[in-house]
Amino acid sequence: MGVFDRLPPMDHLRSEKMCFVQLIIPAESARVAVTYLGELGLLQFKDSNEDKSPFQRIFVNQVKRCAEMARKLRFFSDQINKAGVRSSVRPALEPDIDLEELEARLGEHEHELLEMNTNSDKLQQTYNELLEFKLVLTKAGGILASSHNHAASAERELDENIYDREVDEGNAYLLEQGVHQGSSGNSGVRFVSGIILKSKALAFERMLFRATRGNMLFNQAPAGEPVTDPISGEEVEKTVFVVFFSGEQAKAKILKICDSFGASCYPVPEEMIKQRQIFNEVSARLSDLEVTLDAGIQHRNKALESVGSQLWRWTIMVKKEKAVYDTLNMLNFDVTKKCLVGEGWCPIFAKSQIKDCLQRATLHSNSQVGIIFHEMDTLESPPTYFRTDKFTNAFQEIVDAYGVARYQEANPAVYSVVTFPFLFAVMFGDWGHGICLLLGALVLILREKKLSSQKLGSFMEMAFGGRYVILLMAIFSIYCGLIYNEFFSVPFHIFGKSAYECREKSCSDAHTAGLLKVRDPYPFGVDPSWRGSRSELPFLNSLKMKMSILMGVAQMNLGIVLSYFDARFHGNALDIRYQFIPQMIFLNSLFGYLALLILIKWCTGSQADLYHVMIYMFLDPAGDLGENQLFWGQKELQILLLLMALVAVPWMLFPKPFILKKLHKERFQGHTYRFLGTSEMDPDSEPDSARARHDDFNFSEVFVHQMIHSIEFVLGAVSNTASYLRLWALSLAHSELSTVFYEKLLLLAWGRRRLMHAKFNT
Repeated sequence: MGVFDRLPPMDHLRSEKMCFVQLIIPAESARVAVTYLGELGLLQFKDSNEDKSPFQRIFVNQVKRCAEMARKLRFFSDQINKAGVRSSVRPALEPDIDLEELEARLGEHEHELLEMNTNSDKLQQTYNELLEFKLVLTKAGGILASSHNHAASAERELDENIYDREVDEGNAYLLEQGVHQGSSGNSGVRFVSGIILKSKALAFERMLFRATRGNMLFNQAPAGEPVTDPISGEEVEKTVFVVFFSGEQAKAKILKICDSFGASCYPVPEEMIKQRQIFNEVSARLSDLEVTLDAGIQHRNKALESVGSQLWRWTIMVKKEKAVYDTLNMLNFDVTKKCLVGEGWCPIFAKSQIKDCLQRATLHSNSQVGIIFHEMDTLESPPTYFRTDKFTNAFQEIVDAYGVARYQEANPAVYSVVTFPFLFAVMFGDWGHGICLLLGALVLILREKKLSSQKLGSFMEMAFGGRYVILLMAIFSIYCGLIYNEFFSVPFHIFGKSAYECREKSCSDAHTAGLLKVRDPYPFGVDPSWRGSRSELPFLNSLKMKMSILMGVAQMNLGIVLSYFDARFHGNALDIRYQFIPQMIFLNSLFGYLALLILIKWCTGSQADLYHVMIYMFLDPAGDLGENQLFWGQKELQILLLLMALVAVPWMLFPKPFILKKLHKERFQGHTYRFLGTSEMDPDSEPDSARARHDDFNFSEVFVHQMIHSIEFVLGAVSNTASYLRLWALSLAHSELSTVFYEKLLLLAWGRRRLMHAKFNT
């Protein structure tokens, strides 16, 4: 342990040291100060109004105003997306405006847009009604013309005395009356024409038949084209109908049924001349409405374009203002109601920057009183803050997505800068694919300034945020691709000739049997002669699987070593003795031993079956290893390692809770009596007193927590080692899929193209 004691402190690998500060801000400079502090991003305010509801806070009206402006901006965004208007990527340059002016401008734009939408909806509804009227005139006119022709032929039959009075006097009698007497007579046949949904036409006809007891004639014709419903605004299939009836009571019933079925009734005259006249008038009005609607849509699109050019800028401004007032709601007024008092956490290195920021806020707000900033003592646990830049920010966000480290704990994001892209490269090692990924990452990095000032889509924003992650993944993928010797699944002789040659001169490639080793091994990576041979899959399977296990064991050991440095940093000797040491013993007694066997087998070229060795290490520790023995004393070492692993489990579980209980009793021995004196010295009245801490200790909770931690480590050691085999599985799948793509698609297509070219030339 003396070697570790001489190591330098991990200052840059831990969260920043924090201090608890208090700010007393004059009311006139509060908004400017919080705005500048928010842009700096190095101070986290503590909510001093936790006991108050959001509606009881000081700046609730300002928050409501910002929320209302955000609603209007969302309304504009929805209207722009609905209209399909493309807003400019770069916002137009306009002078800066304050919140009040922005609120008034948003109100004007919303009022104008709502008025245009209302007028457009009314015009569109009128247009749809006229279009339905036009269809009804066309179809109903044809129905009426056919009924007139039918009635005329019936009249000729009556004149020739052919008409049979004994026949049912239903439809023909109604048509005859309609022709002779017209619709104006009180006792004549009348009709109602309109349009209804095609899906409701059958039920509509049945209801009319039942309501009139069969004393009606129903004719229908399809509209011929989808019609926009005036009420719902959706395109639907409709049917034009004409109902012939007699009597006022029947008319009232039919109109009520039309209303209940959602049918639209339109007046159609019987005379053809009037029908043509009304048809021409409706067509003229439709053409005028089309011109008016197009002009209204163009005017609305221009208004939306002007709003869309500033929408992103206004949205950012409103979000900032809302965040400022949300932060101000965390502060409280002092007794004089002239200053706001706030408390929060900041990194120690940022105190000078915060002071400069507060001075600028005092100067720009023209305040006569400066802002007081001073450090305070507290017993609360500070928040975790890691200093990042544009390179490490993406890696920190990936780690924080799984869990945020405790205060002053080692930062795993520093190590993930190397391990995360390298594990990706192990799975997708191909230097052809890596070059494509590298070009994409370089484009994002070279256009960094331009893209950072633009509004990007969800996918593009994610890719741009992880541009340096993609860069490292591409570089490591190229490196692992050179090791695997794969360029879009094709091997190349990059570092010299292959170590193998064909046994006979007639042998043309490595796909045939009979390869002989004629020179030293291939200098770097996998020999290209393995590609396509019968031993390719077993060889690469074994290589990648064992590499995955070695990297997994190494990374898990790194995590345990970091826990040692954390315990040493915080001066916690119990964690070192009863967590770090047994965890190292358990992990390396089993999986560290497996990694050692892999290395020995690689170095010696042994044919031992490591599956058999690890299985029978548990089932028959004292059994004879036979051909699977890799070194002298292996059986005795396995028995020793197995016993050490079994001892490490209770070592992790039992000592620490009982030692903590003993230390707690010794620490608070003698504090069971009450202090004499004033209430300020009474330990019961102090929340963090000895008696309070004594009552907070719960042995059962500590023991259960330690048991869960021990079980989680033991099971996690097994499951995590197995999880690293995914590196092997995905690497193998990537290689095989690339091979299939190359051989079955590219070569096949290229072969067909050459064949077609040869046929064309011949």
